[in-house]
Amino acid sequence: MRILGINALFHDPAAALVVDGRTVAATEEERFSRRKHGKRPLPFSAWELPELSARWCLEQAGIRPAELDAVTYSFDPTLARPARDMGLDDPWDPLRLEYARRAPEFLAEALPGLDPERVVFVPHHVAHAASAGPASPHPDSAVLVLDGRGEAASHLAGRYRDGKLDTLASQALPDSLGLVYEELTEHLGFLRSSDEYKVMALASYGTPRFLPRLRQYVHPTGHGGFRAHGVDWASFAPPRAKGEPWNQDHADLAAGTQAVLEEVLLELVDWLHREAGGEALTMAGGVALNCVANSKIVAKGPYRDVWVQPAAGDAGTALGGALHLAEEPDPMPGADLGRGWSDDDLRAWLDTAAIPYETPDDIAETVAETLAEDGVVAWFQGRSEYGPRALGHRSLLAHPGRAENLERLNHVKGREEFRPVAPMVLADRAADLFSGGPLPSPYMLFVHDVAQQWRDRIPAVVHVDGTARIQTVEERREPLVARMLHAFERRTGLPVVVNTSLNTAGRPMVDDPRDALECFGSAPVDLLAIGPYAVRRGRAFAGGRSAA
Repeated sequence: MRILGINALFHDPAAALVVDGRTVAATEEERFSRRKHGKRPLPFSAWELPELSARWCLEQAGIRPAELDAVTYSFDPTLARPARDMGLDDPWDPLRLEYARRAPEFLAEALPGLDPERVVFVPHHVAHAASAGPASPHPDSAVLVLDGRGEAASHLAGRYRDGKLDTLASQALPDSLGLVYEELTEHLGFLRSSDEYKVMALASYGTPRFLPRLRQYVHPTGHGGFRAHGVDWASFAPPRAKGEPWNQDHADLAAGTQAVLEEVLLELVDWLHREAGGEALTMAGGVALNCVANSKIVAKGPYRDVWVQPAAGDAGTALGGALHLAEEPDPMPGADLGRGWSDDDLRAWLDTAAIPYETPDDIAETVAETLAEDGVVAWFQGRSEYGPRALGHRSLLAHPGRAENLERLNHVKGREEFRPVAPMVLADRAADLFSGGPLPSPYMLFVHDVAQQWRDRIPAVVHVDGTARIQTVEERREPLVARMLHAFERRTGLPVVVNTSLNTAGRPMVDDPRDALECFGSAPVDLLAIGPYAVRRGRAFAGGRSAA
């Protein structure tokens, strides 16, 4: 079967293509439109479809819309209830639902030749679940989905057995751990449905002194459910306007909310294990991007294996919807499911840009040398990542042994000073430096404790609480990245490189060569490693042209 998966209704519109159970392509619309998250999650934008990413997925496989066996849409309007009946203050929600009902018509217009009868509505949390269980290395697993909202719920707990999902519990709206975290994000002056990860980072600077009071609003209720709504945020800390300094009350409120979230998650996981059994837990939904909470589940929960979908937010439901419909789907092969370019294509881009570049014998050695000399490198290699994490394909790299490189990278990217950057490390070296989290950890979805003897050696990647959100690199999967890490260690004695996403503030991650060149031209980056080619800042902006 040839199945195109679509996520479109709320935010992070995305498309994915599954052919005969194999994931061929998956990408987010923001990478094409250059609009962060693709669009804002408003009823007025619910009609917008991931047209560019959907067309690219089909082109990648040489499939025309008329040749598709099905198109999945990760929201089922027949399951929705009026917002008022669910306790939600959303007077324009009927407009959103009308757009969802008309999705087959809109998709047929966007993809000429598509039969609208082939569009299948997949319940939102079922699509999330299918992006976890069937996509993971654990086809028989418990599955936990938590996000802001679906049709009428904010949570699904179940199990996969023999490819079939058995739903064991769901939590009806308005109770929603995701919406509670979104509300706090807005209260703290960040962008709702976008900047929740900033709240998680800020929590490390606070103490959970508000936890007892927060438990009045957010707590488990037994039987796999929870209460989570109606928090009077202003009674804890005053709202922070965008751009204003944060204070200790704000950090403490973030810490308390993070703590109560972790408490509820651990109770939900314990309940699910009692009901579903098994040794593997798979997770998806926006809440599953909370790597601190994920690590608590690993450390204190009953499961031996915990796997989180790298595109755990709504973008992942494009893939999940397609996998839900597929017969005997294969696990996803990795997160590098987006666009890529041949060396000849990249060379043509550089020639068109009339920018001086080199063709070194080994780009990995050239990058390692630049990093060892404390240069910042824009790394553009292979196919782009599906999901919000830079995993060695669209990355900014730096020396981890310079504490000031954290501030330096946050300046390059226009980020808040309290936000950490991540280390990438060879999988067979990770246990020497990091503990307290699962290994390997290829998708940067857990935090690990940094060994005491290494904290002064790699200070740029050590968060204020002594942890790091690591990415482990397996040579078999990522030979070029592994070669660069080996070359850097030979020069510095450090088996770690700083890795953060290749973008600047408010912009999506770089995806195509034009994006890479624009980012390189506008940010203080020393070297652009684009395929086998190296562009040096000093030469690129000093005039002249070379294709040496």
